[in-house]
Amino acid sequence: MVVLLVPFLLLELFLSLSVGEKIGFMWSVLWIVSSMMLGFRLLQSSSLSMMGNLNAVRTGKLSMKNFQNAATSYLAAAILLIIPGVLSDLLGIIALGYTVYLQFIAKITPEQTNKNFKKQGDDNVIDVEIIDEYDRSDRSS
Repeated sequence: MVVLLVPFLLLELFLSLSVGEKIGFMWSVLWIVSSMMLGFRLLQSSSLSMMGNLNAVRTGKLSMKNFQNAATSYLAAAILLIIPGVLSDLLGIIALGYTVYLQFIAKITPEQTNKNFKKQGDDNVIDVEIIDEYDRSDRSS
């Protein structure tokens, strides 16, 4: 893990410094702040995204594997956008694009009957509760 992290951080530093040199300090700060705000906003709205994806799974438009992929890439995109740097922002945008792609596939896929969600119980059974109106002191007399 550390073997992969050190080259990533060095490449991140090199790309961030070279892009910052080309576009200027003020634009670099604006880029970092705006990408962090976008990442935090994605984390705040992650519950709405997950509920939409769960609804797509329930209706059979999205498979469980694609749901897991969408959830993981959405969370990874949010975290990568929060981390300051050009490479992490680029990877975050790619992950967010994959999430949008999976959600688009879920929108255009026709609804299917999903056999994973089975209705529990029997339609011919009526569930009732009997309430005894007398307490124990009344029964002894």
